Amino acid sequence: MVQIPYRRELEFDYGRVAELAPGIRRVIANNPSPFTFHGTGTYILGTGKVAVIDPGPDDEAHIAAILKALDGEDVSHILVTHTHMDHSPGCRPLQAKTGAPTYAYGPHGAGKMEQGVQVEEGGDMDFAPDHLVKHGDVIEGSDWTVECVYTPGHTSNHVCFALREQKALFTGDHVMGWSTSIISPPDGDMAAYMHSLELLLERDDAVYWPTHGPSIIDPKTHVRAYIEHRLEREEQILDCIDKGTHRIRDMVPLMYRDTPEFMYPAAARSVLAAMENLVRKGKVSMDGDALSMDSAYRLA
Repeated sequence: MVQIPYRRELEFDYGRVAELAPGIRRVIANNPSPFTFHGTGTYILGTGKVAVIDPGPDDEAHIAAILKALDGEDVSHILVTHTHMDHSPGCRPLQAKTGAPTYAYGPHGAGKMEQGVQVEEGGDMDFAPDHLVKHGDVIEGSDWTVECVYTPGHTSNHVCFALREQKALFTGDHVMGWSTSIISPPDGDMAAYMHSLELLLERDDAVYWPTHGPSIIDPKTHVRAYIEHRLEREEQILDCIDKGTHRIRDMVPLMYRDTPEFMYPAAARSVLAAMENLVRKGKVSMDGDALSMDSAYRLA
């Protein structure tokens, strides 16, 4: 099996700002979980008039810690990678304190709504950005410049932000050092996710700063391993079907032997996303017309 070069060591204190590199600071929220690792890392770019990336959950202590880190400075931009509940709800209290506008690809499900797919769960449905961004847009601050890199897959509105002054890419949940990302349909899309990973291989970013966990210091090696891992999961699905296992709920224990059972529901969502991609590729067929967790799948 492919070995993803995970990085999980991270020294930090909740609520205390850390300077990571010139013009890059981070405050980590106290919201640890199996999905957030130690918690949401909110990044601060520049000095004086700064940008804040992913204010995190609507947590009074975390917003207070961000503002304390910025004593004497002003927030000019709030950038949002995507609209899961550990990323964007903090925009509202931070905006109330600073008046800074928000920048994002769109509300939750924006990328799927363009395709006529409605997404109604799992996200911050109250978030609407003040400014819409698209791939290639450039946002300029007082001493920082950010390029928007549209990376749908984990969510349909996921955007990474590239800080040009540092050749640093803030990857949200698209690529993380401590774990793979969960892709959960209908908003999550494995084909889009794989395309977005390939897009990163065309770039020359020197370091990634995910919203959860430590930096990724060898980006292309990490992304290639991510891609190989997903292709390996597809082969596992095909092998399961070939050996007589036709339903996702029965595949998950076979494919995720080293994963705790309480994570099986999340794993099943990623298997569903991979299955959807295999159906699109014409490698798998299913009983009936609707792709679902309960469908029976067969080799095409």
